[in-house]
Amino acid sequence: MLLAEVVLASSAVAATSARTAKVEALAALLRGAGPANAAIVVPWLSGELRQRRTGLGWAALRELPPPAQDPTLTVAEVDAAFQTIAALGGPGSAGERRRLVHELFSRATAHEQALLRGLVSGELRQGALEGVMTDAIARATGVPLNDVRRAAMLCGATAPVAVAALADGQAGLAGFGLQVGRPIQPMLASTAASIGDAFDRVEEAAVEWKLDGIRVQLHRDGDDVAVFSRSLDDITARVPELVTAVRQLPLRSALLDGEAIALRPDGRPRPFQETGARVATRAPREPVPLSLFLFDLLHLDGRDTIDLPAMERHDLMNGVVPDPLRAPRIVTASATEAGAFFDATVARGHEGVVVKSLAAPYEAGRRGAGWLKVKPVHTLDLVVLAVEWGHGRRRGWLSNLHLGARDPASGEFVMLGKTFKGLTDELLRWQTEKLLTLETSRNDWQVFVRPELVVEVAFDGVQTSPRYPGGVALRFARVVRYREDKRPGEADTIGTVRAFLA
Repeated sequence: MLLAEVVLASSAVAATSARTAKVEALAALLRGAGPANAAIVVPWLSGELRQRRTGLGWAALRELPPPAQDPTLTVAEVDAAFQTIAALGGPGSAGERRRLVHELFSRATAHEQALLRGLVSGELRQGALEGVMTDAIARATGVPLNDVRRAAMLCGATAPVAVAALADGQAGLAGFGLQVGRPIQPMLASTAASIGDAFDRVEEAAVEWKLDGIRVQLHRDGDDVAVFSRSLDDITARVPELVTAVRQLPLRSALLDGEAIALRPDGRPRPFQETGARVATRAPREPVPLSLFLFDLLHLDGRDTIDLPAMERHDLMNGVVPDPLRAPRIVTASATEAGAFFDATVARGHEGVVVKSLAAPYEAGRRGAGWLKVKPVHTLDLVVLAVEWGHGRRRGWLSNLHLGARDPASGEFVMLGKTFKGLTDELLRWQTEKLLTLETSRNDWQVFVRPELVVEVAFDGVQTSPRYPGGVALRFARVVRYREDKRPGEADTIGTVRAFLA
């Protein structure tokens, strides 16, 4: 398959906001790619290289050779070149990397160079997010969409699913099952405005502490234990106390979902920075211990429980997990009783509660209606689209953030407004350094960035606004914290924001 065919599909996807048109363009390309090339082009069409880290940055894209006149590069040749570049290291690697980049770009046409630059820089925004891609795989192969979604959920990636479906159709997806030791995307909670709002949607539910810690997924197979973060990074070596706790449970194999948090001696939470430091690349010299609170069980002793109703999963978990390791909760049909539990939880210093349907299966990677989070202050996870240079005492720092919500239909981000509130000097220094690494362009007072950094924003309400593309704006928005553990695809949607207008 020629790279030029990918360019045409990418252009078609970027040129339309209609989800059906995006799906059709992607499906047509996948049919032409076949199993051999799908593992390469699926990540590309989602905006990233298969190698993820190549050691290439903006400097490598300066002074590129003139483009070729005719398209000759194949998908396989490009992938092999990036594979070679990614493997380089040691003395002389920078020069060799530059040579290989120039060699590759010299064979690319102008449109192909633009695509390659977008992949290297992370700026290739075509609106082909994971949901659109799973639809395209189903359309290209004739496999039921639910089967494709489930396989991608269990696999944790769409490319292997595309390869299997293109090669063997629905039968090819049979091999994607829950596997202890291989992380899956966590189930996510939608937002409810209040306890009353949540109980308008459920008749009876579990109401559980919502902890401001780090989401952890724990896998055990015999004495082997692995711990993964929300972003599916392996953090086992950084959390030995969690490994010990899971190894002591009376079971052979399990996959458990929970939260780890640093607590004070009185049981109240320590600042999130102390908890988050435990999974940072550079852990503190004297780390505070983490407490483990488990709330779900997806596999137990050879049996997958992911499709069982939540109440059955919790009953099984109760049989093997002692009370001190379980997230506190009540089961009730009373909004009044749930409200009292919420108030008591917040009084202990925790974020709020999650109201969980007793009948819901575990919807990995989805923010469904089965879990509803309720906080005393409304917050949204938004993406930074641009940032303005500060004035006065903030001169020299990037300060005023342009905030965007995710549009599932187009795969783009919709601007909701700006804020510079809630930023400490420490945060200002950090975000200036971080956002400059994501810069795509700038003018005299703004720096535009790749939409990769997620920020949690508190706000007092939502109002209609003709000033912004989404037609709404946040009232009194202020930064709570940055969420480096979240991907842009996990940001709240414009639909969630608009729901606060009601």
